[in-house]
Amino acid sequence: MVNKRKTQQHQELLEDIKNPSRTRQQLPHWLQKQDFTEADLPYIHALLVSSFADWQEEADGFPWLDGQLILLHPDGTSISLDGLVEDNESLPVSWNREIIGPNAANTALETCRPTLMRAEEHHHPRFKAFDSIAVPIFTRTAGFPCAIVACLLPAGTAQAGDLKLLQAAALHIRSCMYRHFENLFVGGLLRDQKLSKKEESRRDILFDVMRRLNDHIDVENVLSEVLDSLEKLYPICKADLFLSQDYNSPNEKVKPLAFHLNDMDLCKSAFVDGQIREERSVGRHQLALPLSGKQGVYGVLRLDLPEHVFDDADISFLTMLAGAAGAAFEKAKLHEQANILVGELRLINELTQRLNSSLKLSDTMQFASAELLNIFKSDYCCILQVDSTSHEFVVMSSNVEEMIGETYPYEYGFCGVMWSTKEPIILSDYCSATPVSSKLMDITNSRSLLASPLLLNGEVIGAVLITKAEANHYSYDNYKLLQVLSAHLGLAMSNATLHAEVRRMVITDNLTGLYARHYLNERIRRKQVKDSSGSLIVVDIDHFKKINDTFGHQVGDDILIQVSGIIRTSIRDSDIAARWGGEELAIYLPLLNLDQTERVAERIRYRVETETNPKVTVSCGISEWRVIDDRVSVESLFYKADMALYEAKHHGRNCIVVG
Repeated sequence: MVNKRKTQQHQELLEDIKNPSRTRQQLPHWLQKQDFTEADLPYIHALLVSSFADWQEEADGFPWLDGQLILLHPDGTSISLDGLVEDNESLPVSWNREIIGPNAANTALETCRPTLMRAEEHHHPRFKAFDSIAVPIFTRTAGFPCAIVACLLPAGTAQAGDLKLLQAAALHIRSCMYRHFENLFVGGLLRDQKLSKKEESRRDILFDVMRRLNDHIDVENVLSEVLDSLEKLYPICKADLFLSQDYNSPNEKVKPLAFHLNDMDLCKSAFVDGQIREERSVGRHQLALPLSGKQGVYGVLRLDLPEHVFDDADISFLTMLAGAAGAAFEKAKLHEQANILVGELRLINELTQRLNSSLKLSDTMQFASAELLNIFKSDYCCILQVDSTSHEFVVMSSNVEEMIGETYPYEYGFCGVMWSTKEPIILSDYCSATPVSSKLMDITNSRSLLASPLLLNGEVIGAVLITKAEANHYSYDNYKLLQVLSAHLGLAMSNATLHAEVRRMVITDNLTGLYARHYLNERIRRKQVKDSSGSLIVVDIDHFKKINDTFGHQVGDDILIQVSGIIRTSIRDSDIAARWGGEELAIYLPLLNLDQTERVAERIRYRVETETNPKVTVSCGISEWRVIDDRVSVESLFYKADMALYEAKHHGRNCIVVG
């Protein structure tokens, strides 16, 4: 009964193994066509190990052969539950390749048929106590052997039924093999599909990011887009962007590329080489990706992943993202620079027109000072002009009232530096780096400074200084812009100065330094329009011809200069002194009555008599006009004063007559 039950179990198992469809679902047609190739044989050892293990587990409890079964690779490698066994000395004697290999197994492999060899047929005398049986396992489509299952039995016990049972075991092992093969194949397809979907998703993400990057023409938006995209794609990744550009970003993740810091070696290498750099340590993976454009490398994107590592696909994706970010940054930067350049050209054009629209130096400097404060968002501005006679810088315009009109030696402060170098100055922090002393910086408590010399034909004719209370306010672009504006400001200062000098020469007597007669006439007419009264003194040097004849014209000219100097220092700033002609001088005194005017004339007469060398005297004629009287013309005013002067000379000279 036992043998009958055993035979029945064998038969059921054989049916299950021969007909896998009874225990497994029907496979898709396309999958049934997949199979090993001869090129796959060197790589199926691991599959044979797992298949053999599955077979051992599934066959447990069934009455198999009394001998021990092994699985052999066609290359002779033995398969055990522990893995691959290549060292024959480590095999149990019943597994030894020297027994099985040269006999039933080799014969089965060579003939591609099941083989049974009796003990007496073994060539090795040491193992003649064993019968051996071996069955090749064929691939399901190509039909070449991909493995051999073999067994050693005590001599004389092997039967044809044992060989059939081993064939059944071979079919079962083959079924396990193909189940693993199908799982591996489908798993590989699923992995490929997953990777393909992941890659497609990455391409879509990259395309979307690149589209958004290219939509931005603002540098700050480009930087934010890059960092936001990385934060969404890699939430656990820490991203920092280090820029070499002169750019201050409000984003805390955008920092300057400082090579001197200890943790910047990786970024430094990526920036210098323009190649991706990575560094791996326990539980940490760092990537440094250069942001490159056509014109160079603009910065480095550093990614720090604390737990996982970036795979090759991640690195490839991030490299493309960094390249897109670099190109977008370059485009936005060029657009920004183009806008700045257009704005600067417009500004230079407008400023030049405004500067040249006024030839009055004080007005020009005041306008320039106000514009510079606005352009550079500064707190204080100071414009100085070189006085070549006193060898000093003179403050022409400033919003620091106490400095207007002050003078400084050529070598003083930042003006002294520009005087010697003829180069602009940019200072980030006056408090931490104070190369020279500066009154402007000290009294305004400024920290940032931008200064430029005003040049004309290579010579310093002035200087402009603008300051800000906070440190690191000015950029290199500001430095370049001020340098350009200073050229136009220097030209405007020169034009205004030359215009003032030409006008001074036109309205001023060259010898005495007093105003010319036509200017005096013009000023009196303007005063008569605004004022209610005024008086005129005409001064004549007594016996001036005799002085010229006696001492010469050079002394005569010197006497004119002396008398003119006395007049200039004896009158108010609002009074107007002019050379009337020859040795005659005239003084117009707005809003003074006759008594006041007579006192001024007496002061002049007395000082001339006592202070001139050689000693001379003067005669004075005075006239007056009032708005309540009939309108008095400039000509009639001079006529009355001239008649009074004639009377003074007729009465002995060195006296004053009121007309």
